[in-house]
Amino acid sequence: MKTTPALPPPGPAASGAEEAFPLSLRRVAIDTYRENVAYLNRDCEIYRAEGFQALAKVEVRANGRRVLATLNVVDDPRIVRCNEIGLSIDAFAQLGVDNGHPAMVAQAEPPSSIPALHRKIAGERLGRDDFRAIVRDIAEHRYSKIELTAFVVASNQGELDREEVYFLTEAMAAVGQRLDWRERPVVDKHCIGGIPGNRTSMLVVPIVAAHGMLCPKTSSRAITSPAGTADTMEVLARVELPVDALADIVREHRGCLAWGGTAHLSPADDVLISVERPLSIDSPGQMVASILSKKVAAGSTHLVLDIPVGPTAKVRSMPEAQKLRKLFEFVAARMNLVIDVVITDGRQPVGSGIGPVLEARDVMRVLENDPRAPNDLRQKALRLAGRMLEFDPDVRGGDGFAIARDILDSGRALAKMDAIIRAQGGRPFDHNAPALARLSFEVAADADGVVTGIDNLQLARVARLAGAPKVQGAGVDLLKKLGEPVACGELLYRVHADYPADLEFARQASLRASGFSIGDAAGLSHLFVEF
Repeated sequence: MKTTPALPPPGPAASGAEEAFPLSLRRVAIDTYRENVAYLNRDCEIYRAEGFQALAKVEVRANGRRVLATLNVVDDPRIVRCNEIGLSIDAFAQLGVDNGHPAMVAQAEPPSSIPALHRKIAGERLGRDDFRAIVRDIAEHRYSKIELTAFVVASNQGELDREEVYFLTEAMAAVGQRLDWRERPVVDKHCIGGIPGNRTSMLVVPIVAAHGMLCPKTSSRAITSPAGTADTMEVLARVELPVDALADIVREHRGCLAWGGTAHLSPADDVLISVERPLSIDSPGQMVASILSKKVAAGSTHLVLDIPVGPTAKVRSMPEAQKLRKLFEFVAARMNLVIDVVITDGRQPVGSGIGPVLEARDVMRVLENDPRAPNDLRQKALRLAGRMLEFDPDVRGGDGFAIARDILDSGRALAKMDAIIRAQGGRPFDHNAPALARLSFEVAADADGVVTGIDNLQLARVARLAGAPKVQGAGVDLLKKLGEPVACGELLYRVHADYPADLEFARQASLRASGFSIGDAAGLSHLFVEF
């Protein structure tokens, strides 16, 4: 595997600069989530002499490295003293020094792309060079949160046309690290999200890798959901792997299931997500750029993309799904990425569990061919794996599903998953697996009938309130699915939590809205999806 850094390393500190500004670095133990923050004491001589203002962008240099950060001004010397410059956790780590190391601080130059940002705010169409400049400044942390928000909102309100989406994707893939596996095809699978329990990647990867195809899966952690693939895999093994270690695992086992954050792929996307999620903005253009830029940066050549459709999914209708599919296909073609977009049933959670331990349980039951395995998770994973196997030129179209099923039923997928787990520093899921959270309550049906609707958003919210994903054993264990008959008082789901406060938050949310609709079978919604 070859890695290509797209951004030059930070420039060296000016000669003698650290002596001219003899501040001591201090690690301020505050997690500022994707934003570099610096702290100066209001009584610091440099603060007064240089005319710094709170929320201004500053450049901090030490050890031949630099970070750009947003300045916070403090009055409490217990946080930062007058002879110190403080940095938030992530910003401090980027300098690679110890507490007390000498450093300098100066006003940061304004981002060169600000004129392009102003034109986008005014509703103008931007060109390739504009997006390259904006994305580079974002990746280098030159934008403040206010400027980032302005870009995200402007791109959302005046929806990017398909050429602009391509320019944004190309620019995002070009910054950060690029992986080159030096073979084809390099396959991957991605879902646009929004469906709890949808852990198909943890089944697809061992199936496809057991077939011999290269599938280096870098996944996300949960931001607003009860678990991401990386959170669930972390129940079984380490997911924070250095790029070199990840490459060794992929070369030996033909696949991995790791967190993508350590690989520094499309870093501008990570910064943009920190603004998009609190605003609940997930516009089609930004979604396409986010997903495809990371796949290209990870060295993927072929991608199966899952677009779930349902009343409480991200995509609510078939016309909306088809429009999004065409946008993905257009940009992927321009990025030389082969893509197979699959529209799936997103009316309810996939599998029986929502939360890391519960989802890991479901995955392992499918791999072990356990009779308790959720059939919907098994079938969806086989369909997606089958589509990926058909990227193999030696597999005829339509044969992928049968090959995937044979790999799963024969135990080869389980053996491959066990090998990947061991390679990533874990052990197979067995009786010593992490336990479910110790406290629980149950939610029962309030009428006789049939389950006619399940609210993905509400059940995800209940699981998060119960503590997932931070508490691995917290979450929701589903006992009924769409179309199943229920009697009044029969259990719909069980909620697990480790702390009484979390349990009560989840209980109150489920009392306000259980997330289940009970009615007549005629009221069951149907969707015309590919499978």
